[in-house]
Amino acid sequence: MGLRHLTFDELLESGRDHQCSGLGPDHVCVKIAAVADLPTRFGKFHIVAFWNDRDGKDHVAIVHGDPFDAEDVPVRIHSECLTGDALGSLRCDCRDQLEASLRAVAAEERGIVLYLRQEGRGIGLLNKLRAYGLQDHGLDTVEANLVLGFHDDERDYAIAAHMLRQLEVRSVRLMTNNPRKIAGLEALGIRVSGRIPLVVPPTDSNRFYLETKALKSGHLIDFDGHGHLAEQMDRPIIEGMAPEMIAALEEMPVGPS
Repeated sequence: MGLRHLTFDELLESGRDHQCSGLGPDHVCVKIAAVADLPTRFGKFHIVAFWNDRDGKDHVAIVHGDPFDAEDVPVRIHSECLTGDALGSLRCDCRDQLEASLRAVAAEERGIVLYLRQEGRGIGLLNKLRAYGLQDHGLDTVEANLVLGFHDDERDYAIAAHMLRQLEVRSVRLMTNNPRKIAGLEALGIRVSGRIPLVVPPTDSNRFYLETKALKSGHLIDFDGHGHLAEQMDRPIIEGMAPEMIAALEEMPVGPS
């Protein structure tokens, strides 16, 4: 089922004059600014560009099928990673996750990949490269961010939540290994009806990075010690995890699709 251009035309027209009190602590307001067809090597999509009144960055939704007024829409929230997404860096799993999520969404009746301009977990490209330099001298990704004066993860999901509202999505099955995304969206009024694990096997270059995400940032990545990344169907409770994250994990149904 393809997207109805009339629906997009209506949303685009209403977006021109859209004003609201916004979401999140910064009261960010988002509106649809442009729509186009996007045929890709992963499938046929529509790309929807969003303007927002907070950071001046253009964020996009890559949409397959018709998600309007739909329940349980598969959604991936992907943060921009120039080194991984565009340059194919092996230091992270970002490009693999982006490609896997596009393939997964294209295989569904409907689905959305939100591409957010939150480079380096929200610290920006320059500081991410500074963090890389610190990692070259032995720090892990969390320690490097802390040394630079940031939290281990500076992202927030107010823009993503408002994008989903503008697309009139009623509930989502979130494609993630990160319980913070679940808690972040639900705190902003988005109903997360389930979690879809996003399993990407580790490589020699990113294994330490993935282990750090699991052990220090609470990502649901379980290494069994034999070079195999488990199917991530469990709900490990990590020391230091915030109570709202634990609650979200305990209540969240988990399945492959």
